[in-house]
Amino acid sequence: MSSAQRFLGLAFAASDLLIELDARGRVGLALGAGPVAGQGADKLAGWTLAQLVSPASRLRVRRALNELTPGRRVGPVQVDIMTGDGRMRPAAFNAFSLPDAGGVVSCAVSWTGEVFETPASPVLAPGIFMDRVRDALDGDRAGEGAKLDFIDVAGLPEQGETTDRIEAAMQAAALGGETVTRLAPERYALLRDADSTDDLSETVARLGREAGLSLGVVCVSTPIEGVPPVNLLRALRLAAEDCLKDGATNPTGAGFQDVLSRTMREAEAFRLMVRDRAFEVHYQPIVDLGTGAVHHFEALSRFPGPQAPFNVIRMAEELALVESFDLAVLEKVVRRLKQPGSGLLKVAVNVSGASLSNDAYIRRLLQMTSADPQLGRRLIVEVTESAALADVEAANRRLAMLREAGVRVCIDDFGAGAAAFDYLRNLQVDTVKIDGSLIRGIEDDVRVRTLTGHLVGLCASLGMTTVAEMVETEAAAETLRNLGVDFAQGWLFGKAETEPRTNLSEQPTVRRAGAVEAWA
Repeated sequence: MSSAQRFLGLAFAASDLLIELDARGRVGLALGAGPVAGQGADKLAGWTLAQLVSPASRLRVRRALNELTPGRRVGPVQVDIMTGDGRMRPAAFNAFSLPDAGGVVSCAVSWTGEVFETPASPVLAPGIFMDRVRDALDGDRAGEGAKLDFIDVAGLPEQGETTDRIEAAMQAAALGGETVTRLAPERYALLRDADSTDDLSETVARLGREAGLSLGVVCVSTPIEGVPPVNLLRALRLAAEDCLKDGATNPTGAGFQDVLSRTMREAEAFRLMVRDRAFEVHYQPIVDLGTGAVHHFEALSRFPGPQAPFNVIRMAEELALVESFDLAVLEKVVRRLKQPGSGLLKVAVNVSGASLSNDAYIRRLLQMTSADPQLGRRLIVEVTESAALADVEAANRRLAMLREAGVRVCIDDFGAGAAAFDYLRNLQVDTVKIDGSLIRGIEDDVRVRTLTGHLVGLCASLGMTTVAEMVETEAAAETLRNLGVDFAQGWLFGKAETEPRTNLSEQPTVRRAGAVEAWA
């Protein structure tokens, strides 16, 4: 047996397919089992690796080869090899570059599974798209050498052969072949190389013409250098919504890139503001309707600049920045509760659904109050009913930890979202705050009064107290009092101020000015 035969036998003992790439990255020699891309190994000369591996594997292979230096071996990298007829086979890919070989790369492929059918659609769900974007841009590294294409295809069928062909073309153009998502029936987003010059809009229009369709295609490319990948899709959605809100008929038209850039600037400014604690917390009184005394306060955030707090917090929620903000607010409130002379002060803080999706917020709150058990009893956590709780049962377990430590829990904005009674059924809480949209005009609306009365009775039967927000008139306060609502909040009793003010003697409903009651 010759040395060449012996080495070849050893190579095939370790792998199923051997490929040699020339300095241009094309196959110069291929040996082993087929078929690959519908061809025998001996027919692959002149092909590129991009033609042999699945679109979803291309980025991983390219990264491996970029890390290759003479005398170094990279791999194994898990890839899917195209076997032809729309099928793929999983494999482990290794590469080695011989010193002084003039750029030639030796590759070995070993099958790790059986042949399987290619997925019908290359389009990812938005959440998975976010994960792939993050992977494509190396996690926390900002996007270097990448751009985001935002594509509207007017007249595109919801599904069918033409749609499949268009989505496949987008996949082929996308970075790594795996960063495409469908945001709406006629709207896509995909990540591409920044230096890509392919006219994707013309490709989509051509595919439509070939199918007898006249598609209206608009494509806007946005360089994303310096944009944290984790915020990319969320910023995209927020910018598109803002364009539509401003009356634009096409959110990818002129001005979209400016809106996206502004959104990202505002996101970074918000992150720095939270880091530096450069915002204020104001306190709005909540009174006992039976006595008129201040019962507790709600902590409300105030930000520098002209933007309304609602818009700032909405942006923070959309861009996954709200968890750190929730903790920053909690920190400020706990510090205020620890000030001398604050022993009777009780404060409610808002918490987003995102902050209840893991243990970090609960753990931090318990740490802040562990040295003084009475401190926890002076806090109430308001969970926004309209916030999305991905796992209500898990959120309930976390809230139970707070209640065990004496912290009260409230469902905020009850009636504003679609999850009202689902939350009421699944979350163990102490209080329900009725959304202001149901309170305004309650003294004149029989249906709203009836609905509120039944809600109050239900909460009472479950051992929960009730708070009405946005109470602005004495007539509304009297109506709520007669319905059995326990507490009220609104301009009738006072606006949010930089310091909690318990003396509300100027308000007509206050009967014990200056008193602060217990949680009972």
